[in-house]
Amino acid sequence: MGYIMELRKLVGSRPLINIGACVLLCSNQRLLLQRRTDNGLWGLPGGSMEPGETLEEVAQRELFEETGLEGRSLEFFNIFSGKDLYYKYPHDDEVYNVVSAYLCSDFDGFLKGDGVEVQELRFFSYDEIPIELSPPDKPIINEFLERCVK
Repeated sequence: MGYIMELRKLVGSRPLINIGACVLLCSNQRLLLQRRTDNGLWGLPGGSMEPGETLEEVAQRELFEETGLEGRSLEFFNIFSGKDLYYKYPHDDEVYNVVSAYLCSDFDGFLKGDGVEVQELRFFSYDEIPIELSPPDKPIINEFLERCVK
C-alpha cells in the first residue's frame, strides 16, 4: 500500500478516494474470509491499487499477499462505490472506496495469513457468514449471497 501511504503523508487523515479490488474466493459452497488486524472484523482479501496496476492484478496480488493462494482465474463480479463504501479506519484515516470485486473458485497454494493485515483465515459456509463484517466488505458479501447463492 505504498501509494496510499505516500498520499497520507501529504493529506493526513482527510477522506481519499481509494481504488482497489477484492476476491470472493469460494470452495465447496464456502467463502474465504479473513479476520483483519486493524478492526478485528471479518472481510475479503483485497486492497488498494498501486500505480500502473490493473484491477485484476490488484486482486491477484492482494489475494496472494494476504492468503498465500494464487487465483488461477478471476471472474469479474461487480464494482462497488458510494456512501456504503465510506470507511473511517480505527486510526482515523478516511476513505471512499471504489472496489472491483472478482469471483474465484480455481486456485492454488496453501492457506497462510500474512500476520500483518490478517489475524485469521477461515472458510465459512454461505449460511454461516459471521455478522461481524468489516463495513466496506458487507455490501459486497451481501450482494454475493443474494445473487450467487441459491
